[in-house]
Amino acid sequence: LLVGAGTVLTIEQVKEAVSAGAKFIVSPGFNPKVVDYCLENNIPVTPGINNPTQIEMALERGIEVVKYFPAEASGGLSLLKSMSAPYAGIKFIPTGGINPDNLCDYLSHPKVHACGGSWMVKTELISSGNFSEITRLTKESISTILGFELAHLGINEETKDKALNSANLLSGLFYLPVKEGTNSIFAGSGFEVIKSQYLGKHGHIAIATNDIHRAIAYLKKKDISILPETAKEKGGKLKAIYLDQEVSGFAIHLLQK
Repeated sequence: LLVGAGTVLTIEQVKEAVSAGAKFIVSPGFNPKVVDYCLENNIPVTPGINNPTQIEMALERGIEVVKYFPAEASGGLSLLKSMSAPYAGIKFIPTGGINPDNLCDYLSHPKVHACGGSWMVKTELISSGNFSEITRLTKESISTILGFELAHLGINEETKDKALNSANLLSGLFYLPVKEGTNSIFAGSGFEVIKSQYLGKHGHIAIATNDIHRAIAYLKKKDISILPETAKEKGGKLKAIYLDQEVSGFAIHLLQK
């Protein structure tokens, strides 16, 4: 675990938190004395902001990530979009009113670095020792963030003609439109028939995700790596990549939704 301290209001509290093992500090507002002390002592700090003046105070100190608090009460995602527009090079961690219903809306904004919330670690769950429920809610939150969904099934064929025959067979069976591309042929949106043998003994399983970079980071924690040479970009943004993993002879292909 990487443990930090939140709602830090004074320099004395910073000292107490760090001496107790905190590796980073988070504050609800922007207290220059607290922030400057942390920076002078190489203590990672994420100060709270909810207006442009405080953003500029952070930028002046070289801070690249700030807490947006209280997010919903301050104006929510709408205010964040308007307020952050003039400022490049800084990202935000919204907290305060974040829940499973608005989590993905916030995370979809390119200037949102992460979100903070407490719905999965409610006080009554901690005090009662109900850690199984905390685990369940945390897994549910991760699932919501990543939004993994089956996109399509890829089938490897040896030649273009065999790929076309397979695509036409699927089309005839299930009334699916056939669309031919450079390297593959789609039968509907659920089947991609590859014109030659590629990764995976039989083909690939394409999994779509809300954020391909967050998905890669999540899978890395499970010791699953990517195959960089398979990366496909569009407009300078990563859109697809294969994992160094197979399931029953099928490679795994991540797709950005």
